[in-house]
Amino acid sequence: MRPRTRPTDTRPPSPSATPTAPRRAPRTTAPASRGSAPLVPAQRPRRPAPHPLPTDLFADLLLAVLSGHRPVHSMLRHTRGRAYDELAWLAERGPLRTRGARPVVRDIGYFEPRPGAIEAFARIGAGDRLRAMAFRLELGQDLRWRCTAVELGGPRPPRAECD
Repeated sequence: MRPRTRPTDTRPPSPSATPTAPRRAPRTTAPASRGSAPLVPAQRPRRPAPHPLPTDLFADLLLAVLSGHRPVHSMLRHTRGRAYDELAWLAERGPLRTRGARPVVRDIGYFEPRPGAIEAFARIGAGDRLRAMAFRLELGQDLRWRCTAVELGGPRPPRAECD
């Protein structure tokens, strides 16, 4: 006996005894006998899909590092100057690590003090707790955004005397 891979078709035969034809799409033009203009649905111009803002991308990257879901060194190519040291100092303390709900970015705001620079803030929520994170992005000569500063509420990393 041969094993079946599908259940047996138990439907009654159709009146024509042939499989049903696929449904046709509704007509978009009027019949030629009417003499009216074709009924074509209004078309909207196609817009390219919007690229996410660099603030959105960096808020997610920084959150992943500060919550312990990504290693700090994953931000090496995305930071410049002191920002990597600040981020490593903050991540070492695990300010956004939680036992319950995973932290998420709830809101992002930004200000452009000059072309090629963005100062942003993000509201981070984990359960019923809300935290704030601020960061600065600068556009490099290679047209890539890099984080140049990051801060959370609480203690700040010690700065060298020459800063």
